[in-house]
Amino acid sequence: MVNPNTPLKGLSQDEIVDLASQNEDVYFEYCDENYVKSLEINILNHLNTYYFRSRFIGFDENHERNNPDRPLIYIGNHSGMAFPWDAMMLGAGLFKMNNHSFTGTMRPLSAPMLSMSTLMNPFLIPNFWKRVGGIDATSLNFETLMHFNHSNVLMYPEGVPGIGKGFHRKYQLQRFSTSFIRMSLKYRTDVIPILTVNGEYINPYSYTFDWIDNLAQKMGVPFLPISFILPFLLLQPWLFYFAFPARLTYVMGKRVKPYEMIDKPFEELTENDIADIRDQVQASMQADLNDAVELYGKEPFKLGDLILNNLRNLSRIPFFSSPGWPLVFAEHERLYKQNNGEPVEMNIGFFSLLGVLFRNPFYFSFFIPILGWIPILLKGYAGNKLTGEQKVRKI
Repeated sequence: MVNPNTPLKGLSQDEIVDLASQNEDVYFEYCDENYVKSLEINILNHLNTYYFRSRFIGFDENHERNNPDRPLIYIGNHSGMAFPWDAMMLGAGLFKMNNHSFTGTMRPLSAPMLSMSTLMNPFLIPNFWKRVGGIDATSLNFETLMHFNHSNVLMYPEGVPGIGKGFHRKYQLQRFSTSFIRMSLKYRTDVIPILTVNGEYINPYSYTFDWIDNLAQKMGVPFLPISFILPFLLLQPWLFYFAFPARLTYVMGKRVKPYEMIDKPFEELTENDIADIRDQVQASMQADLNDAVELYGKEPFKLGDLILNNLRNLSRIPFFSSPGWPLVFAEHERLYKQNNGEPVEMNIGFFSLLGVLFRNPFYFSFFIPILGWIPILLKGYAGNKLTGEQKVRKI
């Protein structure tokens, strides 16, 4: 496998195709469908059902490829200032709808910074994002995915700036990268937006400052949200991954055909031409997102529904009580390894959480004030090669 960060600028299409074929291992290297199936059945489905109460609007339509030889490109809006639970719940829901298979659904391109350190993987689960199908968002990896027919592509063209945009810019799309426009034009494949509503309330009233983010990025963390939760983070480290119970709503947007917006061959397009098409697509998606927020965003928490739902399902307390999440993720990881990579069956209730904690003693750290951060950071950065030169970038 070649270096997925290999620059493609100046290469011929034949050279790019050759590099993509050498890079095909990136598609299979970490991805584990058994792991994703086991995780979805035992944990993520419960979070979608009892905590986030996720809704999928318009996903019953079967999206046929306009170009059978090339994947469709799905694009999503990021939720500001939050650990990417919105993307995780979307992926889990789509995987379940597709009968627990990636074939025919989509593989996400994710910010490389999420995989750069174990700390940025949920509850320090090693290589979590890649095991659940994520592929680092580089130009070569994007090209590689466009040469596979197994699944379509999902990307977030706002990049990390979309996650770190602050609550005062909620639902305001940050400037898109042009990579998905280039791929759509080059391979004449359609773009389909997925609009996420209420994800902005996973960590509401959080704000960011550039100088703080610059320091955080040197530690492999894309941003540091400043909110009322921050002082409590030292006392309870599990809050690093915390999410409020926003009622996540995913709306399938209107199909876009960027290649119908040009009147000359792809090879003759200038950077300004591509940027202009990008801006048109972003403006269209922003208008659709505004409409979706108006329809589905008036009660971002719907707390009465949450309380009733939980009272009816008290046996699921570990899944709708976020302090229990580190333990259920840790126990699933332990059982999955013990079962030699085959899906497992978990049966965790409120009273069994203590036993889970003793079977996974490292996870005591998540509940120890201040000192608990020492083993977490040691494990989170073990083997990591962070440098001050690393930057947040978009493909």
